[in-house]
Amino acid sequence: MEITRTLLHSSCSKLPFQNPFLHFQSQVVASSFSSRREITKTSSIPIISRTHFRKPVAASCSASDGSNSTTKVSVADPSVALKKKAMDISPELKGTSIFLVGMKSSIKTSLGKLLANVLRYYYFDSDSLVEEAAGGESAAKSLRETDKNGFHESETEVLKQLSSMGRLVVCAGDGAVQSSANLALLRYGISIWIDIPVDLVARGVIEDQSQLPAFNLSASASYPEVLTHLSTSNEEVRGGYETADATISVEKLACKLSYDDFGDVTTEDMALEVLKEIEKLTRVKKMMEAAARPF
Repeated sequence: MEITRTLLHSSCSKLPFQNPFLHFQSQVVASSFSSRREITKTSSIPIISRTHFRKPVAASCSASDGSNSTTKVSVADPSVALKKKAMDISPELKGTSIFLVGMKSSIKTSLGKLLANVLRYYYFDSDSLVEEAAGGESAAKSLRETDKNGFHESETEVLKQLSSMGRLVVCAGDGAVQSSANLALLRYGISIWIDIPVDLVARGVIEDQSQLPAFNLSASASYPEVLTHLSTSNEEVRGGYETADATISVEKLACKLSYDDFGDVTTEDMALEVLKEIEKLTRVKKMMEAAARPF
């Protein structure tokens, strides 16, 4: 426990300001859903760059005119629609942070970075912050094994720091949905469950085996082993995921877009759905606030 406290005071307690892994060289003012705050940036802060995303599958709608021929209807560039939607909702969002929950995966990471890009937010991964506060990946793993309660305290401290800030997109680890205290911290922003099919995540892990240690799997783990491990882990925390403000299901999105495979859903497709859900949530909140005002 003392080791944990030392780590938290030396790293997590300085999270938004002195800790070098956050790259913050600006004054950060806390933000929540109920209060409007700002982040003042300086020129020394690195601009979040767009990572490489899969291009959407070539899609078209076919319209029959009674003959054997069909007319192809071109599909608009999804990135244009995404940027427009981000601009539309930004005034109503008022800098509220967004927490993405769900299985750890490169898909969720790419989504988080893209959302941060189009919304002009900062992006963070809570698991990475916990590891940094503990002194690295191996130190965090050791802490988890030798002092489970202390490790969970570290997760809570990181979430507490992040939830006190605004204009963030956070990929939250499973610890964020495994305690009432952490779930309460997510209430300071908008939480979205990114529901990715387990087999799709497993495929990604097998394709990029550098992810195996993050799931506590050996370098020689086979696809069936990875799938079984992920399925078990997913069921254990699924109840926590379901408490999110909204859900983006890759499976349902693939059906909605008439894709043949879940893997055809692009990061842009998912980001646009996230923004649409956020738009609905902010609209409902605005209506509730209007209804609560005295006549």
